[in-house]
Amino acid sequence: MAGAAAILEDGSTLSRLDRALFRLEGWLALISGLAVFGLMVLAVISVGGRNFFNQPLPGYVDWIQQAMPLIAFMGIAYTQRLGGHIRMDILVGALKGRPLWAAEFVTTLAVLILMALLVWGSWAHFLRSFDFGAPMWSRDSSFDINLPLWPAKLLAPVAFSVLCLRLLLQLWGFGRAFLLGLSEPVAVPLVMSAAEQAAAEARAMSDGD
Repeated sequence: MAGAAAILEDGSTLSRLDRALFRLEGWLALISGLAVFGLMVLAVISVGGRNFFNQPLPGYVDWIQQAMPLIAFMGIAYTQRLGGHIRMDILVGALKGRPLWAAEFVTTLAVLILMALLVWGSWAHFLRSFDFGAPMWSRDSSFDINLPLWPAKLLAPVAFSVLCLRLLLQLWGFGRAFLLGLSEPVAVPLVMSAAEQAAAEARAMSDGD
């Protein structure tokens, strides 16, 4: 599984691009969190309406359908930047130096190829739903209150495209580390040991105090 990771920064172009993209990823992750909170509010309204007024929220399932891409996809680039996705840390953690950066480069490249294919496929899926000449620009809609589905379908290629940008930056970082033989490259997640993770958490607690 993914462990805690540190991301180093400096004044290089790579690090500046990393920080700029991270701000965008942070906003997308915030939107994802707000979508989760919004669904919680809608659930309270729907259950309360059913129990007290015998009238649940109309189109509750439709709104869930619209919000699911926000919850599922908007935070994936943010998590990738922090090294939070599932990975084989026991295997990767046993590598050091150039073998480690080579392994990270190859696996990141494989993920980038997969995500590029998903961008292409999800964009085609969005285009099948979107139509300027149709009511609400949509060829399809939800079952209950007829919400257009193209906004939800557009979120997937947008989120996957941001993830592709993140993967490109990490490829740059891992490739640079491999070529220069760096021990602590910038703009890539560096897996922390248990002792390093505990020290970082202690520093965070002391800073909060």
